[in-house]
Amino acid sequence: MKAGIIFSGSSPLLILTSYHSFTDAKFVEKLKTKGVMKFIAFEVPLEQAKAKYGLHFDIILGDLKQSDDLRVLDYNGHNIMGVFSFKDMGSPIYYE
Repeated sequence: MKAGIIFSGSSPLLILTSYHSFTDAKFVEKLKTKGVMKFIAFEVPLEQAKAKYGLHFDIILGDLKQSDDLRVLDYNGHNIMGVFSFKDMGSPIYYE
């Protein structure tokens, strides 16, 4: 399980996914169904996301299938940027 911040054309998304990579073809296809065609992704610590989002995290995670799935934990960019520091983010992953 991974947590990541996806920066796209509109606003950052905080996602939870069971995909092993943010560049997995099926992961990218799922983002495309949400209107995200190109992005910069940063993995963030799953435990930190859980600590910051509490019950909401548990509800979203409970809806996540064991494999090949993606859920949006937060779509409010202002909130996401308030919760996570740049130092919390892993190396950028670019997809175009």
